[in-house]
Amino acid sequence: MTQTPRIDVVGGAYEEWCLRPAWHEVFGSAGRAASAIAAMAGPSKVTLHCYADARTAQVLEARCALEGTRLVAVAVPATCSFRYTHALQRPEVEVPQSTYASVVVRAETVLRFGMLEGDAVVHGKRVVYDPQGRLTPEPFGANGSSADELFIVLNEREALAITGLAEGATALKLAEATRALHKATGVIVKRGPLGALVLDGDDWTEVPAFETETVWKIGSGDVFAAHFALNWAAHGHSATDSAYRASLATAVYCDGRGFPEQSTLDVFPAMPIRASARWMAGRQPRIYLASPIFTLGQLWLVEQVRENLRMFGLEVFSPFHDVGYGSADDVVQLDLEGIHNSDLVYAVADGMDSGTIYEVGYARAQGKPVVVYCENESSEDLKMLEGSSCVLCKDYVSSIYRALWTAMAL
Repeated sequence: MTQTPRIDVVGGAYEEWCLRPAWHEVFGSAGRAASAIAAMAGPSKVTLHCYADARTAQVLEARCALEGTRLVAVAVPATCSFRYTHALQRPEVEVPQSTYASVVVRAETVLRFGMLEGDAVVHGKRVVYDPQGRLTPEPFGANGSSADELFIVLNEREALAITGLAEGATALKLAEATRALHKATGVIVKRGPLGALVLDGDDWTEVPAFETETVWKIGSGDVFAAHFALNWAAHGHSATDSAYRASLATAVYCDGRGFPEQSTLDVFPAMPIRASARWMAGRQPRIYLASPIFTLGQLWLVEQVRENLRMFGLEVFSPFHDVGYGSADDVVQLDLEGIHNSDLVYAVADGMDSGTIYEVGYARAQGKPVVVYCENESSEDLKMLEGSSCVLCKDYVSSIYRALWTAMAL
């Protein structure tokens, strides 16, 4: 059996907090990627290069000892930290006031991440670069880095920022501009639920994203980059095949927060996310947002749901925003017309508010799909909703993605 070459991973190793679902770990991009590769490649295959303060170093040393990986940490007074209320919210980021001297790595196979508190100068034969937070149009080699073969992995938002192309540029145009900027062998532009576009030489292909029961989004991009680097840079698979494997591994990670082994990937029920012809042609499905709007907490959640759904290009009809408060004569008919003119309903089952439950029933009577966010409700309270084929989600981020996937298929 061919042995997997060693991979050197360089980037951030940060402390992470999330309020819902509860999460407090030390990972960061490079820390998470090193663990993801170690789970697949086995012990003694990964070297993690990062900055580490006393707090993060203690955790990283213990994890690397457990995983059988090698840690090369530059001791610094403080590293970054990320705090999320939920994984779709922009995190609160603490960055050290000082910028540290660059980490230098020389190895055959390298996965390099962009960092906030410093930089990495890498020299390798096969290098994968995920710029992440570094949204300035600085080419890969501008800091002295070099690679015989180089693949850039980034998402559409990052590609727009780096290339300066106008909003609406196609994924292929973004990939071509990114490749030219970095003088790269190839580029992967991640497109969220639409999967990823892979540009390799003169050829481009697309690989799908996959549906999961739940969606744990924090670090999903790190896992994608890790598995792409493992397959393309270390194993020598084609870029398209490597991206497909990376997408599948990312789905497994999103579904359970764990780092997949090969046996896990072999049995994972891969269900590609399907987009209808109407969606691909630019149609924006309309979602009716059914929710109680009587307390500050409920209003805050309505704002979050509306913002997150619109972030994915969906049109949202919100009774609070689009109708407002009023008497039954003032609002009921307008709300029901809003349901009638929408493609699906997203319902917040907070306390099983009677108005929200009525709206759900009205929508189901019209045959409209309904996604219900129901974190705290009992099975007994949800019996009618479940029995009428509503999609029930206990996790907030998962409910948003389920609404998106439902809308994409219409």
